[in-house]
Amino acid sequence: MAERLAAAAEQAGAEVRLRQVERQATGGEKAATDAQSAEAEAAQGAPGATADDVVWADAVLFGSPTRYGNIAGQLKIFLDSLGAQWAQGQLADKVYAGFTSSQTAHGGQETTLLALYNSIYHFGGIIVPPGYTAGLKFVDGNPYGVSHVTGANNDQPLGQAELDALDHLATRVVTIAGRLAGE
Repeated sequence: MAERLAAAAEQAGAEVRLRQVERQATGGEKAATDAQSAEAEAAQGAPGATADDVVWADAVLFGSPTRYGNIAGQLKIFLDSLGAQWAQGQLADKVYAGFTSSQTAHGGQETTLLALYNSIYHFGGIIVPPGYTAGLKFVDGNPYGVSHVTGANNDQPLGQAELDALDHLATRVVTIAGRLAGE
């Protein structure tokens, strides 16, 4: 989903940084060494997200798997780490939107996106959801962002409805960010 959004945003004229929030060691897990982190990053294809990436961007698309109708803990930890940037107003007046996936059709995708947006409200960000701004949104059915059902084995590929919804979201976010920048 993130790769499709990045490609669509570039097609719409944006300079894009595709980033991944790094996995946090929890419970009995051992923290990864730098070599392991670099190896995992190379395997997943995206560098780790930093606060500087969010500060740099005029628009930010956050994605998270659905976890009990909420965002994943790793993304929450990353958002919580942005306190210094928030306190300096560096996260305000940017365009934000979200995307998510879950294993089941009623797995909490919409509440995940709404939970994500709680942080954005505190940032002073401008949430630009797709709403029902195009007929294709009546097909994918999620006005809060874009969501995908991966199936019980997380192996269901994106369908045309999701691909179209991702393209629409990226284009809409880039367009609105451009308008705010006076372009």
